[in-house]
Amino acid sequence: MNIVIFGPPGAGKGTQSKFIVKKYNIHQLSTGDLLRDEIKNGTELGSKISSIMNSGELVSDEIVGDLIEKFISNENYKNKIIFDGYPRTLPQAKNLDILLKNYNQKIDIVLKLNVSLETIKKRILERKSIEKRADDNEEIVIKRFQTYEKSSEPVLNYYKQTKLLQVVNGENSISQINNEISGLIDSMKG
Repeated sequence: MNIVIFGPPGAGKGTQSKFIVKKYNIHQLSTGDLLRDEIKNGTELGSKISSIMNSGELVSDEIVGDLIEKFISNENYKNKIIFDGYPRTLPQAKNLDILLKNYNQKIDIVLKLNVSLETIKKRILERKSIEKRADDNEEIVIKRFQTYEKSSEPVLNYYKQTKLLQVVNGENSISQINNEISGLIDSMKG
């Protein structure tokens, strides 16, 4: 079972991904983690990624696609992946379909955590006091929310057309969201 999870920054994707990973014994694929691992491992690609990120640019779809393919092609992860933070664009979504098909896999369900900007602001302020993350300020939160909304719309429409998209009420408590997601996954598994 391969799952894609969507939601604006602060929607609880990471929290829900950890829950799904544990409950369904699957692997979380976070593009951010893949990029950081390459840098940490001191690979040639890692130093290239580091200089791109340090210049404030986005890492190209080609590089991210290569990292994703490396992950997907690993037999240990076959049909046991939750994609967190990928795909972010329509070309990435289409590329992911091709990559998965090349390895006899597919996406089984796409979860969208639906959360209002007001709730995000509240959560980010709570997270800021606990985790002290530098990117957790209201101005950045609003900008990231708007960017997410604009960039994710074509991707979500793509998944809606393929009948894979399931919208989850991200306004609920963590356990209520867990239960809703479990219900969707369990009903899909038959």
